[in-house]
Amino acid sequence: MTWESLLLKIDRLAGGRQAGMRIAEADRTHRKTWRAFTWIWSLLGVEVLLGVGAVAVALVLASSGAAVPIAVWVRTIVVLGMTLTLGYFAWRASGGWRWAYQRLRLFSQIFPVVTLVMAAIPGLYPGWMVTEQILFSLVMIGIADFLTSDHMRHAYRPLDPGSKAPPT
Repeated sequence: MTWESLLLKIDRLAGGRQAGMRIAEADRTHRKTWRAFTWIWSLLGVEVLLGVGAVAVALVLASSGAAVPIAVWVRTIVVLGMTLTLGYFAWRASGGWRWAYQRLRLFSQIFPVVTLVMAAIPGLYPGWMVTEQILFSLVMIGIADFLTSDHMRHAYRPLDPGSKAPPT
């Protein structure tokens, strides 16, 4: 079994019926598509740094004897895992997989809302975690902005029902 065949099985699980749909090669290699993904990768890198930083702060606080609420531990681990999942979606989307673009776009629009709502619950998180959540949301909104640009929506548009899908 090759790596690509394993990834296609993961794609089938994550992408459902649309797992085999790719965009046209001209759209995938277009300079605006690559520029958008360059920014998206950079912003996802910032998200990973924020996530790792949050884990580090929690570890330092806990090791110095400060009480670190369970909500902080859960949030840091879950968000770091989500960010790595978004990285997988971005990687597959940059390869032209439409399902991955759709998932990345959807989650980059939903996560900031959920994160900001959670940050607004009084007493749930300490101040430093609320600040981290606000920064996380702002960066995620930036990712969503690139994904919803006219060019990206056109490049990853659904195919007409009568047309054939580009080869996978």
